[in-house]
This record gives sequence, structure tokens and C-alpha cells, in this order.
Amino acid sequence: MPIITKSDLYDIQLKVENGERLTFEDGVRLLKSNDLFAIGQMADFVRKRKNGDYVSFIVNTHLNYTNVCYLGCKLCAFGLKPDHPNAYTLSLEKIEEKVKGLSAKGFSEIHIVGGVNPKLPFEYYEQMIQLIKKHNPNIHVQAFTAVEIDYIAKVANLSVEETITRLRAAGLGSILGGGAEIFDPEIRAIISGHKTNADRWFQIHEITHRLGMKSNASIIYGHIEKPEHIIDHLIRLRELQDKTNGFNAFFGFAFHPDNTPLAKEYQLEGETTGIYDLKMLAVARLMLDNFPHIRALWMAIGQKLAQVALHFGVDDLDGTVMEEEIIHAAGSDSVYFVPKKSFIRMIKNAGRIPVERDTLYNVIRIYE
Repeated sequence: MPIITKSDLYDIQLKVENGERLTFEDGVRLLKSNDLFAIGQMADFVRKRKNGDYVSFIVNTHLNYTNVCYLGCKLCAFGLKPDHPNAYTLSLEKIEEKVKGLSAKGFSEIHIVGGVNPKLPFEYYEQMIQLIKKHNPNIHVQAFTAVEIDYIAKVANLSVEETITRLRAAGLGSILGGGAEIFDPEIRAIISGHKTNADRWFQIHEITHRLGMKSNASIIYGHIEKPEHIIDHLIRLRELQDKTNGFNAFFGFAFHPDNTPLAKEYQLEGETTGIYDLKMLAVARLMLDNFPHIRALWMAIGQKLAQVALHFGVDDLDGTVMEEEIIHAAGSDSVYFVPKKSFIRMIKNAGRIPVERDTLYNVIRIYE
């Protein structure tokens, strides 16, 4: 990596070049620094060392099975109380209609997430997965955040281990990385209320990894957090990865304030800036030295900035996504679907090599 001149981050650069683990203090300095190009250069160095010039994507679709949620998180515009006129829960018959023929259309993954709806019996989740696998035996079902798993288990009066084991028997392939938000307890209490706490989130992912299943990890940034909260969040993820090696990828949800109680209460206006989005992804690449992949969610930051992020430590552009309601409920005006050819073009135009992958990062095809 070329020497960065006239930068107060040079000591951190030397650590990065030598493969040394960055400290909490290093991370805070990076997030507070305005030297975006130095940070990006370091992150790109790590990206290339880990993954070469390969950038992956997946052909997938989303299923939001219910928007009924009893948690009432202030950062969310998606979840609604059951008596709201726009509240819904898909019947199993409706779900079956939606999932027929997904494999024939080229999808290798279905990503399932919804609200916390305690009226749904455990059998609903089992049968939903079974219906998907019935019509698409080879599709990977990546479903439920740790928060959903927590409440599904509580309502069914099952342990987390029993819950995951039964869902896996029904066809669950891996769980989602959402629900992490911010781990700092004071910030989490404000933005997420009585949502599953950080310790419980980690416990559920650790159990998932111990059972031989993979997961991802995330953060929601750009609201009331400070740099110290973000770095604490990343280090806690790094520590569990040291223990289990069960995380495939990390990604960030850029906070969309529209229609959220948090934005109204704290008078938060506007979305995150492109500078902050790129810095967040780059710093994640530098701090999460034991995570194989850093993913940019194009639905959260836009396709063009996601493409730029390929020079700031990112090596995965997420998936095609046919249906998605959570980010759009908070004001995102991004499209709902990007075809495979667009990913190939975006990646090639960034000087990288496109790789179509499956959920577990097995290579389906390389587009040289």
C-alpha cells in the first residue's frame, strides 16, 4: 500500500499494513477523522488482501410475512399495531402463492423478516418454511433476526436451541443479522425500547453458530449514536467472531428518518451523508479483521454510492431483492429490484470481478 503522506493516521496505517488488530482508540480516531481517502485506502488494502478483486452478489428475493409488531421501536416505520388499518399478516395460502417457482426464476435465496407478532403460533413459522422448500427444494431459506427468534421461542415456550433446531428441521438454512441496531444499552433503550437486549442478541447468534449454522451481523447508524458507540458495537462483534467464526458478513443500515418516532422526537432531519456511509463501511472493514466480507446495502445507500463503496473496503453488493418493505417504510425511494446484469455492470465498471454467490458465499459463477 502506498505511503499516506501528511496524515495523522499514519500510525494506524502501519498497523493495517502489518496485520495488527486495531484498538478501540484507533477506531474512534478513524471515525472522527475527516481524511476519508486515507481511511478508504487502508480499507481497500484490507479488502484486496482478503478477497482479491472479487465482488459478490446474490440473486435473491425478500418476504415480509407480517408488519404487525408489538415492540414499538422508535427507529422503525415498518411495524404497526394489529388494529392499524395498514397492518397485515400473510396467510400460509398467500405465502404459498408468492413462493411458487422461485428457483425456476433463478433465485437461490429467500430472505424472510417480519415484525414481532405474538399471535402467530410456532407452527406458522414451520409451515411457512416447509411450503417454501416444498416448491423450491434447492433454495436457501435465510430467515428471522435474533429478535424474531427470541420472541418466537418465548411465545412457543421453547428454548432458543429448541426453536432453531425445529426451524432448521423445517428447512431453515441460516438466520439474519438484523436486530443488532446499536449494542450500547443507553442508546439501545432509546431507539429500540424493550427489544431483545444486546446480550440476548449475542447469545442467540452464539447458539446458532454452535449448532453449525451461519449468520450475519449489522448496525443501524446515522441517528443519535456517537463514534464510541459504533466502535464498541464493532468490537463486540469481533469478539464473538473470535469465539465462533460463525459470521459470514457485516453490513450497515443507514438510518432513514422519515415516518419514524425517533426522528420526530429528536428532530432528526435528512438521511446520512455519502461521506459518513463510506467512512462507516471502511472503518467496519478495518475493525472487523476476522469477518470475511463487508456488504453494502444498495437499498439503504443507493446503487451509485454502493458502487463507490467497492473502493472503501466493500466486497459484496447484497442481492437483487424483489420485495422489501422495511427500508421503504422509512422513506427510502430506491427501486425494489436490480437485475443480475446490473450488478455485473456495476462491479465491472468499478474495476472488480463479479461473482454470483449463494447465501453461504459458495461461488455460483464468476463473470470474468
